[in-house]
Amino acid sequence: MKTIALIAHDRKKQEMLKFAQDHSEILMQYSLVATATTGRILNENTQLKVQPYLSGPMGGDLQIGARIAAQEIDLVIFLRDPLMAQPHEPDITALLRVCDVHNIPVATNEGCAHLLLKALAQMNG
Repeated sequence: MKTIALIAHDRKKQEMLKFAQDHSEILMQYSLVATATTGRILNENTQLKVQPYLSGPMGGDLQIGARIAAQEIDLVIFLRDPLMAQPHEPDITALLRVCDVHNIPVATNEGCAHLLLKALAQMNG
């Protein structure tokens, strides 16, 4: 089963929740992983089953990065806050680099996430 990673900066967590609710029919067809708080929010507020890793500051983004490097993640949705990201939040640069190295599609905003998710769903028919 294909796996999607879901990560959101603090100010984007509610946007991620709404995105997941709006796209739940598609997302439920995939294995989902997330950093701790994002995963908890999605597990508590949707019918989706999300495997949470550590929080970003504790290395959850690195755990997801390792799965990307092992070709175990098929799509990354990282809703980042380009204006107010906090120092404790996951490092987008490292995740973008590992996605680029391993040719894994990554969305950093809701518009791109919507398009990539729809494309992945169409590819899997």
